Amino acid sequence: MAEVEYNFEKIEEKWRKRWEKDGLFANRRDDRPPYYVLNMYPYPSGVLHIGHFLNYTLGDVMVRYKILRGFNVLSPMGWDSFGLPAENAAIRTGIHPHEFTENNIARCRRQMLRAGWGYDWNREFATSHADYYKWTQWFFLKFREKGLVVKKTAPVNWCGSCQTVLANEQVKEGECERCGSRVEQKDMNQWFYRMSAYAERLLAGHEALRGKWPDAVLAMQEEWIGRSEGAEVEFRVKETGDPVPVFTTRPDTLWGVTFMSVAPEHPLVEKLAAGAPRGREVLEAARRMRAIGTSARELAAQEKEGIFTGCHVVNPVNGAEIPLWVANFALMSYGTGAVMGVPAHDQRDWEFAKKYGIPVVQVVLPPDGSGPGTWEKAYVGAGEVVNSGPFTGEPDNFKAMPGVIDWLEKEGRGRRKVNYRLRDWLLSRQRYWGAPIPVIYCDSCGIVPVPEKDLPVLLPTDIDFTHGRGNPLARSKSFVNAPCPKCGRTGRRETDTMDTFVDSSWYQIRFADPANGRACWDAAKVAKWLPVDQYIGGIEHATMHLIYARFFTMALHDLGLVDFDEPFTRLFCQGMVCKVAYRCETCKWIPAEAVAVRRPDGSDASEEEAAAVLKRVENQGLDEAGLAAAGWKLVCAGCGGDRLHFEMTKIGKSKLNAVDSDAMIERFGADTVRLYMLSDSPPDRMQIWTEDGINGAWRTINRLWRLVMDSLERISSPGTPIPAELDAPNRALRRKTHQCVLKVTESIEGGYQFNTAIARTNELLNLLRSLRDQAHPAILRETLEIVVLSLSPIIPHFADECWSRMGHDRSVFSESWPEPDREAAREEEIEIPVRINGKVRARLTVPAGLSGGELEKLALADGNVQARLEGKVVARVVTVPGRLVNIAVKQG
Repeated sequence: MAEVEYNFEKIEEKWRKRWEKDGLFANRRDDRPPYYVLNMYPYPSGVLHIGHFLNYTLGDVMVRYKILRGFNVLSPMGWDSFGLPAENAAIRTGIHPHEFTENNIARCRRQMLRAGWGYDWNREFATSHADYYKWTQWFFLKFREKGLVVKKTAPVNWCGSCQTVLANEQVKEGECERCGSRVEQKDMNQWFYRMSAYAERLLAGHEALRGKWPDAVLAMQEEWIGRSEGAEVEFRVKETGDPVPVFTTRPDTLWGVTFMSVAPEHPLVEKLAAGAPRGREVLEAARRMRAIGTSARELAAQEKEGIFTGCHVVNPVNGAEIPLWVANFALMSYGTGAVMGVPAHDQRDWEFAKKYGIPVVQVVLPPDGSGPGTWEKAYVGAGEVVNSGPFTGEPDNFKAMPGVIDWLEKEGRGRRKVNYRLRDWLLSRQRYWGAPIPVIYCDSCGIVPVPEKDLPVLLPTDIDFTHGRGNPLARSKSFVNAPCPKCGRTGRRETDTMDTFVDSSWYQIRFADPANGRACWDAAKVAKWLPVDQYIGGIEHATMHLIYARFFTMALHDLGLVDFDEPFTRLFCQGMVCKVAYRCETCKWIPAEAVAVRRPDGSDASEEEAAAVLKRVENQGLDEAGLAAAGWKLVCAGCGGDRLHFEMTKIGKSKLNAVDSDAMIERFGADTVRLYMLSDSPPDRMQIWTEDGINGAWRTINRLWRLVMDSLERISSPGTPIPAELDAPNRALRRKTHQCVLKVTESIEGGYQFNTAIARTNELLNLLRSLRDQAHPAILRETLEIVVLSLSPIIPHFADECWSRMGHDRSVFSESWPEPDREAAREEEIEIPVRINGKVRARLTVPAGLSGGELEKLALADGNVQARLEGKVVARVVTVPGRLVNIAVKQG
């Protein structure tokens, strides 16, 4: 790149050092009100891509804005440093996870410093450090004392390749999101936090968060918690007498049940299959179903599959004996793991019944009086109750449901129940790189908690990751063999470690007192800073981290450790940063550099032609249909094939469309990247990364640099008062300047719409360029200072350099956010529409501040209005000063 006047390398390094020296982010201003801004801390993968750049830039802008607004801002940073990737790397390379993680942390920290993000690095910690996970273990013990920890056998998602349990969210289309291996379900004895006990409270807490958290996040959590009102009804296996409780939200359809299905992992399956003629066939089918998909088994797209067990259940409302099936759509994670089938009035059950020839019994009559014989799908609407015992003839089946539940309770055949989809939080992970679970198994004493004085239970260092599969901790004799705290005999440590979401469920509190070795935190420090005022992170965490952190905080509140029960007062979710990704049908995902272009005649396009075509693709000016219509073809440089597809998708390594933030900073500087990412679109919307966009931001920042530098000799000295009398151009410039302050402040306070703030500032700069030669030196200074202050949270290095060159000794962040002069911002002339019988017939340009009477006189004197009123009688004139004049004319 050619040398330019704006030397961003020198400027950005200079101000980073200055901010560090001044302790700008060390929150030392106790004379100011506290404000806590927190970005979701990263997993230290070693490279922060451009998506991270948006997230952390948003946080930094908010921090700097709040500093300018007079707050004592807490802005910490740490590392979510436990996790499977480090362990997998150790298995591949032999590098210990601790070394791998610390190297990555160092690289990420360097990236953050280069980007100019402002953090109080004195509060830095990593969750894989013993002085942090000591308290993660301590919380486990406290939760266990409170009855919030339980160990039980449950079906889990098992990755045979990683040899560990996966959460549902870590399973993508039936495969492990980390290694891509097929996931199966397996029954294991596991540790759980009893999060289900907080289901209703988690829902109720949403009321305090409405208007402060994105509606989409609350909706996703509501769906995840899955509150349902209905009834629990107990069917029984005819052949064995075993109870089969069923939860249903449609008790009005109980008389229409024609089959029962249970989940493949339901405990009845093995029992009923034992000795049954089709037992082996049933067990094999159940095993196959358990191996298919685990994120709600992708049921929306999956064909319904089942197998008849050979047994029947008895319907308690009418005594009907109905077949008992194992089905892939019945889930142990919802209700009781058994689902009653009502094919007449449930589409899923209709499809299953049609596939397997199961009878259909109608219990709701549609308004048209039709029946299943004429239907193409299940009827799920309202209607008259039929074939339903004492409720036959009820005019509305939905309105009859409360009565049905009352009847079930009175007859002892069921009970009213609220059910939740939310399940207990599975903690156990069969891996090394996590916080050890602090319990010891003793043959004499059972499960014994590790005494608090012996915490932390340290991860051993004598681990060989290159040999053997499974949990490395289980192979460490020095770790496993431990004396029982009760009897002293040799016991066995728990070799499972905790889910890393536990670490991130309380980290926000630890930042208030990160160096405390005697307690998890000091209550006074927590009271000063918590809960977090503004939290920033991706919406993809809505049903994992954000629910876990809310549960954890509520539990800490109940333990008396904090005096609040919601961790984050406000939540902002940034949009995804997207870029075109290319997929070859042979080579799969390929980088943009591996894409060539062929002309319509089949010859290779020139470099200029190829660049033009790919630019249109990148800017969404050409889709696959448009490309085909134009005759151009994209070609994979690797295999030469022309079966190439492209899509706009989230940037990332998996689709080879990542953008290297280090490379962008190297080319353009951190402030240019910041300006581009915040000017393109609202920060909570999808952002599309293009070369055109970043180059445009580079041109913009250079134009602004030249404008400021060229104005330095024209501006007055700092503190020069504004003249009392100004000519029209200076009044216009000053008016626009203070209108800009109002609009920029409104844009930021009204939802962090930084793109709008930048647009308003650009409007002011356009006017300034046109009037600069006429501007009074004091007005020119005022305008430039307000521009620099307004943009300082967004392009901080640039702003501080400009502020310094304009004659200020202190950093721009030692100043205050500009206060608008509302009188100066007031328009001198305004446009007033004149309506006659509701239709606009004229527009008046008048001095601002005219009274209603004055507006009426001017309106009635306007030539266009007089022409419209000729020969008519004015019945009434209504004026709204500053807004409009409405003239009512008698008709006829």
